[in-house]
Amino acid sequence: MAAPVSSQEALKALDLVVAELGDPGIRRSRMMGRPVLTLAGTMFAVLNGDALGLKLGAGSDVFAEARALDGAGLLDPGGKGRPFKDWVALPLEHTALWPRFAADALDGVRPA
Repeated sequence: MAAPVSSQEALKALDLVVAELGDPGIRRSRMMGRPVLTLAGTMFAVLNGDALGLKLGAGSDVFAEARALDGAGLLDPGGKGRPFKDWVALPLEHTALWPRFAADALDGVRPA
């Protein structure tokens, strides 16, 4: 299965996330055919079509808060019913919240 294509709007929103996070260690690359954000080689965000997948940690308060948003779900990049348990996918309608939740995901991958 080919990676879903992200709209220009979603790609611009991802650029804004990087700018708002302001961490020079963040790298934008591609994995599984999708744009991803990494810190020190660890992925914390992925653009899956027009949804931003963020590693927030199942069971955390921020994970539950993100999942409660309209249209949010578990990230299932293959679309085969095998979601990543620690990842939430936030749809394009929530781009205003992407930086906030991305900051939490980034904190989760920062070296101690």
